[in-house]
Amino acid sequence: MAKIKLTKGELKRQRDALKQYERYLPTLQLKKQQLQMEILHQLGVLDEKKRTVEAKIKTAEPWAGLLTDRTDIKPFVIPKNIIKNPRNVAGVDLAIFKSAEFPEEGYDLFTTPMWVDGAIYYLRIINALREEIRIIEDGIRVLRNELLITTQRVNLFEKVKI
Repeated sequence: MAKIKLTKGELKRQRDALKQYERYLPTLQLKKQQLQMEILHQLGVLDEKKRTVEAKIKTAEPWAGLLTDRTDIKPFVIPKNIIKNPRNVAGVDLAIFKSAEFPEEGYDLFTTPMWVDGAIYYLRIINALREEIRIIEDGIRVLRNELLITTQRVNLFEKVKI
């Protein structure tokens, strides 16, 4: 540890630093709490979305065997664009899923089976939910990283500086 000079100027600098640390500490603690609450909220949303995907997959199971047919619907169910909205949580920028854009159907209605429309509809919903889950997981990862940094700063101010 650096040796502190025993002068009035150094005493004033140390007191000013202490006031500054005591002023920043409650702000950091509040940020830490907000991050923890947002992580818990996002984990709940993530769990709900995963249950929704499982339910949609179970709904699609009766006709899923038809997907082995020669009809190629893959280009119609892969999102071409994911639209996200920015959101700021305790100074951390997060992306929030808004919607997924899919290419327009361009297949011949007379030569394709009737089940293709329903399959495309359900698979688009499932793929959009999976993209939303991926975005939520990325947000949780960012929040946890920021929480780690904030916790380190809180500990620094509490245990070292003050």
